[in-house]
Amino acid sequence: MLKCVLTFAGLALFFAALNSCTKNEIAAELAVPEHVKNQVSALGFRADEVIEADGGYVVEGDIFLTKEDLNATIVDIQSLIVANTEQYRTTNLVTGLPRNITVFINTGSGGQKLPTSYGAALDEAINRYNAENLLVTFSRVYSASAGAIDILKGTGNYLASAGFPSGGNPYGTIRVNSSYLGNNPGTNYLATILAHEIGHCIGFRHTDYMDRSYSCGGSYYNEGQAGVGAIHIPGTPTGPDANSWMLSCIGAGQNRPFNNNDKTALNYLY
Repeated sequence: MLKCVLTFAGLALFFAALNSCTKNEIAAELAVPEHVKNQVSALGFRADEVIEADGGYVVEGDIFLTKEDLNATIVDIQSLIVANTEQYRTTNLVTGLPRNITVFINTGSGGQKLPTSYGAALDEAINRYNAENLLVTFSRVYSASAGAIDILKGTGNYLASAGFPSGGNPYGTIRVNSSYLGNNPGTNYLATILAHEIGHCIGFRHTDYMDRSYSCGGSYYNEGQAGVGAIHIPGTPTGPDANSWMLSCIGAGQNRPFNNNDKTALNYLY
């Protein structure tokens, strides 16, 4: 299972990173064997910032690959190319459409409880998806046993985590580290983060995975198509659009509802 992990190394460094990029790997890059980088690249991920951690590897700042993932054979990989520079890489998708996906957020009790304000952010994230009249819809439920996706408090070395679909079903858990986001980070800002993680759960990669400098800064990087095909969506603009909800990095407090290119990609897949 591929799991997306937003990592950090210490509170001071974390808040400094928020000024330029919320989803940005903080830990120093460890020496990684060249054959591992080749495996990462073959899976369609950027291979120049691979960090060994937790028995696997963190790539692209927030995506966790187990060693089993590196040896997996991924078939039928496609890239949806929108606005020339925006690419919504797809591997596994949710099937059985039309389909409603239930989402539970724990703002009640227990060690995995999130602040009450996070519920309003989930409602906003769900509203953003449902406003698009997709073949996949979302509804909030109030019991963990009823949730196809559960949003829980995270306590590890990451800000938030999610994964990609498996067997036609969405990834089932999003963890959010409220100790670092705070009790009330802002409804629209948190809704953007939750909508981003839900996007991973239904199969979306980072929009700018082909050039993370687009949202994170630094030098230009393009890893190519990694041996897979691409679908260019006709009628979309040829220039960049820097406000996608699935961009790798986001500034602190920033709100990113779906832009026109996001809507094109969502409607193409669902």
